[in-house]
Amino acid sequence: MKPAERRRARQFAVQAVYQWQITQTGVTQIIEQFSVDQDMSKTDVPYFKELLIGVVQNVESLDTKLSPYLSRKIEDVDMVDIAVLRLAMFELTYRTDVPHKVVLNEAIELAKDFATDESYKFVNGVLDKALRSLKLREDVSK
Repeated sequence: MKPAERRRARQFAVQAVYQWQITQTGVTQIIEQFSVDQDMSKTDVPYFKELLIGVVQNVESLDTKLSPYLSRKIEDVDMVDIAVLRLAMFELTYRTDVPHKVVLNEAIELAKDFATDESYKFVNGVLDKALRSLKLREDVSK
């Protein structure tokens, strides 16, 4: 898979997670809607599906993992920001084949693409703290 196809998968996944957060529509319905409404031809569609389904199925554990690094309650975080953070935390937790640096860079780009002007700084700060903690735990277990 080309990096650009993965990037598009992440872009669509953030939009789909955001839609799910707002509407609580079923994942299957959202996937069908995206396949009809969006040009998914240059997209890693299996990865898009994996990200969306993975975030929705693991939302409680992802939120638990994110909470220590947030400066406010998860319900008070902007809906786009939390969609980006949940997606990144899913990749960090369940897609260990994706380098941490790639996850962080992609999350920052997604925040720049879809969120407010300052969101990328918030996303970067939260994920930077989470990554430091993950690395400390990895180092301790070695």
